[in-house]
Order: sequence, then structure tokens, then C-alpha cells
Amino acid sequence: MRKIRLTSIVTFLSMLALVLLLAVLSAYCGVGAIPSLGDFRGVAVSAAAVLLVYLYGLLIFRLFLWAQPLHDGNIEFGSRQEFIYQVYVLFYLILFNSLIRGGMIPIPIMRLIYLALGARLGANTYSSGIIYDPSFVTIGANSVIGETALLVPHVIEGDTLGHYFITIGDHVTIGAHAVVLSGVTIGDNAIVAANSLVAKGTRIGSGEVWGGSPARRLK
Repeated sequence: MRKIRLTSIVTFLSMLALVLLLAVLSAYCGVGAIPSLGDFRGVAVSAAAVLLVYLYGLLIFRLFLWAQPLHDGNIEFGSRQEFIYQVYVLFYLILFNSLIRGGMIPIPIMRLIYLALGARLGANTYSSGIIYDPSFVTIGANSVIGETALLVPHVIEGDTLGHYFITIGDHVTIGAHAVVLSGVTIGDNAIVAANSLVAKGTRIGSGEVWGGSPARRLK
């Protein structure tokens, strides 16, 4: 694993400071100005500030990636992409990890969060598992990711670092506790059995059923 450089840390902390400033000012000037709150003013302002930290954080995060896109493929040591990745991962470690891994947020709201983080999700597609690096994940319509299943588009192996798209079709079922690694493509109407491990770069055809660790075609 590569060490996060000081320039990346300073850049992230600068954006985090902006997020906190915007959240506090918005909460104080907005919610704090409501006269009917009375003794609950402090609680309401604090709750609004916490919510606004995440909302402004998502906004600043997406603006950063719009200005400095993070591409798929290997990330070379000392490259501009490495700098972007390190700022990107700091956003997840400090802000978004609690949203993704907390397990307290209702699944329909998690869908909205994944969309806000850049995932491409078709109509009526939901995840009760965890989608890492949502901007590198595309899932079609009417698909489901089972309880505590993991979609992992990134590769961190020693000094090797990179992202590879995970593409999942329509009407796909990923079973509970399954793990789908980077570069995997899954066709329409396919099923990945519970507790399976789909290895990097695997191609699962339409209508196929895969299971096991590592996963193989069952029928």
C-alpha cells in the first residue's frame, strides 16, 4: 500500500474545511433563524450541520472529480492520477465510509447515496451490500445485491494500484456475502450464489449461474 502524500492531505483538508464552513454557516443562518424552535434551537442547528456536512461533502467531492477525473486502469507511482486517487480515498476514509458501511441507512436511501457518489444504477436496482468506488460500477435494471455482498472495483496488491469497471446487467442477483472483484462483467439474468468469490476479470454470460470460491459456472 502506498503512503498518502502531504500534498494530497493538504488538498483534502482544504476542501474539508470549506465543507465544514459551508455546513455550519448554512445551518446557523437557515435553521438557526427559525424563531419557533425555542430551546431546541441548538439541537436542530447541530443536526442540520451534520446533514449538511455530508451534502456539501458530496457536492465538493463530485466537483473535484469533475475537474480532476479518476480514470480506470493502473495508477502509476508519482503520477497525477495518484494524487487524484489519494484525495479521492481520503474523502471515503473520512466522510463516506461511515455512510457506506454503517448499515443504519435504509436501502432506498442508500441507492440515492450511491447515485450521488457516481454509481450507474438502473431502475428498481438496490444494494443491501456494499459498493466500493461507486463511480466504477454500472448495474442494469431490476437487479439486487444481497446482504453484505461486496463489489470491489479497486485493486491494491503491494505497490499495484488501480480501478477496473464492474458491469452488471439487468435482472441479476448477487447472493448474500458474495464478493465481486474488479473488472468483472455479469450478463443479464445471471445469478451469483451466496458466499461466492468472483475473481478479477471474470466474464459471466447471460442467464448463467455461478457459485463457489473462486466462482465457476454451475449451469
